[in-house]
Amino acid sequence: MTYRNIIDGAIEYIPRKTKEDRAITVRVPLSKTASEIIERYLDYERELLFPLIVEQKYNQYIKQALREAGVARVVTILDQQTRLEVQKPIWEVASSHMARRSFIGNIYKQVKDPNLVGALSGHKEGSKAFARYRTIDDDMKKELIGMLE
Repeated sequence: MTYRNIIDGAIEYIPRKTKEDRAITVRVPLSKTASEIIERYLDYERELLFPLIVEQKYNQYIKQALREAGVARVVTILDQQTRLEVQKPIWEVASSHMARRSFIGNIYKQVKDPNLVGALSGHKEGSKAFARYRTIDDDMKKELIGMLE
């Protein structure tokens, strides 16, 4: 992302997956927090919005931030070698893609409109891939039942 991607208070970009045959421009309004972070790293001599960090380092920094913040909820993952379930603190398995899924999932819990949330994440209407990003959890089910009372 570059400073040119910021247009009228939003980030606009074309996801890599859609560039070839069906280019879709995704527009995500900037929150106050996002704007403050961009302002903190403001450096017009550097074309990129933020200093370049290689993806592996980026994921290491995410793990470190969660560990230092004390985010240690235990999650079950599939061990890729043994194919057995293993429980680990979330900070050990966190990644940028997990952050993306969490962002989308948390917004979906608030809005519950897959097309609206999909528009923020670059998924087209009715996308099967989008379904992997959201989980209908017990809180959402309880909320629905509560609407009947």
